[in-house]
Amino acid sequence: MGIKSFQGARRQQTSTTDTTPLKVSDYMTTNLITFTPNQTIESVMQSLIKNRISGGPVVNEKNELIGIISEGDCIKQISESRYYNMPMQDKTIEKHMAMNVETIDGNMNIFDAAKKFLDAKRRRFPIVENGKLVGQISQKDVLKAAMKLKGQNWK
Repeated sequence: MGIKSFQGARRQQTSTTDTTPLKVSDYMTTNLITFTPNQTIESVMQSLIKNRISGGPVVNEKNELIGIISEGDCIKQISESRYYNMPMQDKTIEKHMAMNVETIDGNMNIFDAAKKFLDAKRRRFPIVENGKLVGQISQKDVLKAAMKLKGQNWK
């Protein structure tokens, strides 16, 4: 009577890189609310409120990213218009948007993107391909990605 070796059923090793998308482009928003440089500050404020967003990319007629406008930029205009006692109805966002916009690569790993958010202290990063705006990743998108990956090895 020989000794029989018994080995129980092995759980298959799952690799997050093979099964779970980890790129920024997998979690970015592509259906964006964008603004144009000749829009009035007032119309931008209405859009931010209506769409419950804190800012958005500014693009030209070729959908090329030229800036970002945020709630903070609008609040600054409210404050300045009061200080100088000048109405702001006709002011466009062109001179008030942030123009040195930091973008993020759609192929970047989502965890590297999380680190970039921490280092840059930004709420959102646009994604540009071939000069055109293709999407945006926000801190909330990174949180959603983390929740989808919950329970897996984060490598």
